[in-house]
Amino acid sequence: MKNQPTLRLATASASASAILLVLLGAGCASINKTEVADVLITNGRIVDGSGNNWTRGSVAIRDGKIIRIGNAGNFDNVRASRTIDAKNRIVAPGFIDVHAHIEFGLFETPTTDNFIHNGVTTVITGNCGGSADSLKEFFAKIDSSRTSINVASLVGHNTVRRQTMGLANRPATTDDQRKMEALVETAMKDGAVGLSTGLIYLPGVYSDTAEVVGLAKVAAKHHGLYASHIRNEGSKVTEAINEALDIGRAANMPVQVSHFKVSAPANWGRSRETLELIEQARRDGLDVTIDQYPYTASSTSLSVMLPEWAMEGGNDDIKKRLIDPATRSKIAAEMLRNANASKRPNFAYAVVARHAADPSLNGKSIAAINLARGRPAGLAPEIETMLDLMIAGGAQMVFHGMSEDDVKYFMAYPFNMIGADGGVQNGKGQPHPRSYGTNARVLGKYVREEKVIRLEDAVRRMTSLAAQKFQLKDRGLLREGFAADIVIFDETTVADKATFEQPHQFSVGFDYVLINGVVTAENGKHTGARNGQALRGPAYVAQR
Repeated sequence: MKNQPTLRLATASASASAILLVLLGAGCASINKTEVADVLITNGRIVDGSGNNWTRGSVAIRDGKIIRIGNAGNFDNVRASRTIDAKNRIVAPGFIDVHAHIEFGLFETPTTDNFIHNGVTTVITGNCGGSADSLKEFFAKIDSSRTSINVASLVGHNTVRRQTMGLANRPATTDDQRKMEALVETAMKDGAVGLSTGLIYLPGVYSDTAEVVGLAKVAAKHHGLYASHIRNEGSKVTEAINEALDIGRAANMPVQVSHFKVSAPANWGRSRETLELIEQARRDGLDVTIDQYPYTASSTSLSVMLPEWAMEGGNDDIKKRLIDPATRSKIAAEMLRNANASKRPNFAYAVVARHAADPSLNGKSIAAINLARGRPAGLAPEIETMLDLMIAGGAQMVFHGMSEDDVKYFMAYPFNMIGADGGVQNGKGQPHPRSYGTNARVLGKYVREEKVIRLEDAVRRMTSLAAQKFQLKDRGLLREGFAADIVIFDETTVADKATFEQPHQFSVGFDYVLINGVVTAENGKHTGARNGQALRGPAYVAQR
């Protein structure tokens, strides 16, 4: 009898062991069970978007999601409808372009070829204060017409001000403010990821900081961010950055300073001063980040060269002012003062990208056009040539105004994302090459050739950092359960081909692009697939 408890314990141990063996067997059976995938990517060097070093492995995809990721030995039981041999290329999350303007070109060219050939799978549009008038309709059209790319959008301050006040040069009344805030509220509930401003453009140029803070607070209530094309990127750049930071603090919301730069030779070298403002704000507890395109030239409307007061009412009213000799003379005098302050001898740096009235001017500088029209060289005659172009309908311009040293300094900053500030291209005009080459240029020029940043960090900036900032919860990382937005590229050959002289050229080195699990580019060619989605923001998601 004394041995009975021991016997019972031994019997219990044997039973437990037997049960454990059964469970382990069941587990092994589960592991060995064949799992079916739509796509299996093998033999890749996985750069997962986190910033960590690459690892060798495979990725399995089913129903638009990543279902397994890891080393090759974990895929013995996976059977796929299609297998892609990555051939030791980089396998990374699809790139997220945080600063795009695609409201119009998207539906004209829904395949968005220039973005796809640059490894971009998602864009954030609605920047610089300009968004679709109705985001509900915009998102619905994306879902119904199908685009190749995923699209999220901000709600634009200029858009809601125009809908409320037209292009008037006056402060918002209490009633105006209430109406604008209601429009922002609606847009956030319809899926906006935040509020954007373009404070050099109509009609936002006429707003004060308090007006923007009121709108920002509405976006903040719905967990949106504030993204700003600040009020000045030249001689008053520090004041403009501080305004954006103050708006973020007042509204208690994250801030994104768009296409961070310092413009004009008089300001070259101020990158350390301006970036320190961002760093100090972060040390003080403000969630502020920036984005950048990797070029020393910007692109925007010729109208920004006019005094703010002269832009009121838009093109028709501008034309009336320029036809009146006295008003034209006043405008020209103010433009000349501004040009002299920038320390430029002429407008050779200003190149026409698109002039509808006379496309033969596309690609020519204001200085060259001025001479061709028989005027003498110099700032004053060239201003008259610009005013003539404005009377003829205006122009989209490329302005060569930044220092390469400043561009590199910003590029090295770890909380700096990549945004082309471009649109969907259709092969027309002489656009800035950034619409075609931005991401490839970062990877080719600033990673491989100049080693300003390392590959894994460049990918992080284009993926997880962007997804985190814009609250794209299941994008930006290669993780099980995440959307299968994936790019496969050759780090040794990836390069931008678009130039200012010949901008309509796709980047090279991108072998495959998958969007929501569907192969959208194969062997460097667009497949025609249109599997993109409208990506709606947190307020829309919360309602459901």
